[in-house]
Amino acid sequence: MSLQSIVFRGQPSVRLESPDGASCTVALHGAHVLSWVTPDGVERLYLSPDAVFDGRTAIRGGVPVCWPQFNQRGPLAKHGFARNLPWQADAFDPAVPADLVLSLRDDAATRAVWPHAFKATLRASVAADGLRIALTVRNTDTMPWSFTAALHSYLRVDEIANVRLDGLQGAARWDAVRDVKHVEGADPLRFDSEFDSVYAAAPKPLKLVQPSGVLGIAQSASCTETVVWNPGAALSAKLTDMPDDGYRHMLCVEAAAIDKPVMLEAGAEWHGWQQLSVI
Repeated sequence: MSLQSIVFRGQPSVRLESPDGASCTVALHGAHVLSWVTPDGVERLYLSPDAVFDGRTAIRGGVPVCWPQFNQRGPLAKHGFARNLPWQADAFDPAVPADLVLSLRDDAATRAVWPHAFKATLRASVAADGLRIALTVRNTDTMPWSFTAALHSYLRVDEIANVRLDGLQGAARWDAVRDVKHVEGADPLRFDSEFDSVYAAAPKPLKLVQPSGVLGIAQSASCTETVVWNPGAALSAKLTDMPDDGYRHMLCVEAAAIDKPVMLEAGAEWHGWQQLSVI
């Protein structure tokens, strides 16, 4: 394994490369995973060609870290502040050569909007057939506090009309587009319009199936929800940081802890992860 400091579209980043050709690139801005390439040379994440890389704006695509708030479920800016701040690349650990680690600690700016002490760590691990992204949050304060979170993974697809997501059949679902709660039916999910739903996490890994292959998607039990999102044609056309047809080439499948905020006692730690595997 090799770890390099690079500049990606003008932003300081780190790239982890394995001898077999697999790689993972993460921007220091937001500890944002930008790219995961498997040994066959295939990019597995969607990064919008119109994404803004100015060191302040959230990056469209890859894997944004939504923390300490998911979406607009609270008083903070949408999806919290972690994805908009510079993280620190931790020292490379030769004992764990497949890992890339970044960290974020509270400072005067974070305490001005969220008055709590914390340390957050993002660990990306690459292997020949998989990528594991893990978020660890530690309460370094003297009082308990709560949060919601998501690893907002944008998965690259060849054509959204030819994709199905298998494994959420029978799961409790909140359809955010229609604001309706129900139980998902017996068929795999398919996508022909805007899709935005929060599911109770399935007990087994999901499968993203398309003609070019299958991607397995697993998440930790601490991530109690799975969010599935595709903006569809109309919303995609309104997003200034995504091409009008960008929706055709991505599907977000997110490991999340959002329906019931996580309460973390002083000194305690929470750990959540998502594992993506080529099947």
